[in-house]
Amino acid sequence: MQWPKFETGEAPLEQLVKLSRFYGSDPAFVLAGGGNTSYKDEGTLWVKGSGSPLSSICAEGFVQMDRPKLDELLLRTFPDDRMQREDQYKMHVMACRSFPEKAQRPSVEATLHHLVPRKFVVHTHPAQVNMVTCCVKGEEICRDVFGDAIVWIGSVDPGFPLAKELQKQLAAYRTRTGRDCPRGVLMQNHGLVVCGDTPEQVKADADWVMASLTKHLGEVDLTAAFGSMSRLDATEARRQINMIGPALRGLCATGENLKIVAFEDSEAAVAIACGAEGKSVAAGGPLSPDQIVYCKSFPLWFETRTGETPADLVQRLRESVQSHEKATKALPSVVLVQGVGLFGIGDDLGAANTSSAMYLDAVKVMAGARKLGGIRYLQPDFREFIENWEVESYRKKVSLASRAAGRANGKVAIVTGAAQGFGLEISQQFVAQGGYVVLADMNADGAKNAAAELCAKQGSGRAIGLAVNVADGNSVEEMMHQVVRAYGGFDVLISNAGVLKAGSVKTQSEKDFDFVTSVNYKGFFLCTQKASHILAMQRLAKSDYWSDIIQINSKSGLRGSNKNGAYAGGKFGSIGLVESFALELVEDGIKVNAICPGNFYDGPLWSDPKNGLFVQYLNAGKVPGAKTIADVRRHYEAQAPIRRGCTTADVMKAVYYLIDQKYETGQALPVTGGQVMLK
Repeated sequence: MQWPKFETGEAPLEQLVKLSRFYGSDPAFVLAGGGNTSYKDEGTLWVKGSGSPLSSICAEGFVQMDRPKLDELLLRTFPDDRMQREDQYKMHVMACRSFPEKAQRPSVEATLHHLVPRKFVVHTHPAQVNMVTCCVKGEEICRDVFGDAIVWIGSVDPGFPLAKELQKQLAAYRTRTGRDCPRGVLMQNHGLVVCGDTPEQVKADADWVMASLTKHLGEVDLTAAFGSMSRLDATEARRQINMIGPALRGLCATGENLKIVAFEDSEAAVAIACGAEGKSVAAGGPLSPDQIVYCKSFPLWFETRTGETPADLVQRLRESVQSHEKATKALPSVVLVQGVGLFGIGDDLGAANTSSAMYLDAVKVMAGARKLGGIRYLQPDFREFIENWEVESYRKKVSLASRAAGRANGKVAIVTGAAQGFGLEISQQFVAQGGYVVLADMNADGAKNAAAELCAKQGSGRAIGLAVNVADGNSVEEMMHQVVRAYGGFDVLISNAGVLKAGSVKTQSEKDFDFVTSVNYKGFFLCTQKASHILAMQRLAKSDYWSDIIQINSKSGLRGSNKNGAYAGGKFGSIGLVESFALELVEDGIKVNAICPGNFYDGPLWSDPKNGLFVQYLNAGKVPGAKTIADVRRHYEAQAPIRRGCTTADVMKAVYYLIDQKYETGQALPVTGGQVMLK
């Protein structure tokens, strides 16, 4: 991360924002909504609001606190009962706000920030630090590495008890050393606090702590951290991923929408899932409050069985999920699959990725702690307190609250032929309505660039671009596998990829005929075939779940097209496939329908100046008397009673209708402006 430029005369709050974003954007220090920062003068503390991510925080994200009132708060006594204490503490700390009318909620560690002597305070959770704070020899290591330059805080509840313990330890530090402030505070199972009167002083001490620990710890070999490795061969691992991801989407669903499930086989994921001691280490429990909040206390461990049928796997996985929920009072957010890797689960991709990232960070911490002498897990009573702590559930709710809403909310769609034109616009509309889209296209760079632009506008992970040749079964299968890795599966396949080579039956080449038929007809078959296995797994997991395969057909699939037989024939044939697939796949909860749009005149299929249909039809003499492209366009626009071409908005209404309608399959839905009327 690049250190920000702090200007002379810059307001301290502006400096705090830059400092917070610097550390909040560095995953070596902060993951998800963890960590908190502050600035204080004689009378006021500005502390991060609860649930506000440091990476993007602005001045309004800090809560202004009255320091004299915080001093009074620290003199109070509270009940011994944890929940009663926290209820009262929360009420009193809220009363210390300078502007309660703003309805902000300060970090639960506001009193800690108030007590730390320097102006700027940064509290983070670096993995290298937590390798020590989550180690059974942590205090001893801290003393050996840092001497009297660091204060160690043992196990204590966060919030008021932590602040009181810090107050006690700082007083002891001053008596012991004659200095007013240590270079840092290491808190057991809780991370690092550094401070300074300038941002540069904060960075100097944070860098010193990290460098000292790196030197002491040395290299942590993840491949040997959890015993001898045993990994499934690539073919079987791929098969397991393609079954388990879709099954988890359904088994962990709590509403109509399925979960988003993101797969990881990074070094840390493989180390814990494939290590001989991985299962026992994972069963030890959580290491920190953040781990509990963002990926729950315990992962689900699932044993693989080579050659198992999809139905048997789903049933066994169902039983595992149910047992896990009964034992932990929660559905899993992380699933470790023996010999394969890790699945993170969430209501959206952000939550799924956060679960994965937080647990993989814990894996690295556990590996380092084992090297240093052993893991110190959270004690059961402390863990149960955090699991039921309203403060932490509020923090998670706020930090994960920015979820899109719309007609496609939470659904994952694959759109083929999506690098440009109609497919791209369908993808854009689907994402705008709260969905996730896989843009699949022969033009891999175009699909990836389009996906990147969508993510820049709508949010990270909302779209991915993948290469696919729909006329090649292996290519389609690989694309589907990448979708499972990214999202766990999908809900809608929009088979949009299509090509057109206009020409007379008297003169069209066999090569051109085969090309059009291969993409438009065979491509739909292959996409449906490969998609059906994944969609069927989701139905096995959730028996009331319906998914959709929608072919973007054409009005040329409803009536013949002069000097365009290859295209019309493929589209006519695809209607037959739609009806046949609908009859077969209904048992897997898959609805199969076609949309038959009228002419999409503004897209590249028609308007491309070199290869568009207007040019092709003009050259083929398909429109008698036409001298220019404008003549051809006017001719076709006049054929629809509504006298215009079809638009993406017209088609999207049909897409949403077919998704929402649970009592329709095997249909060819015309969207032609009246140009084709069904009888």
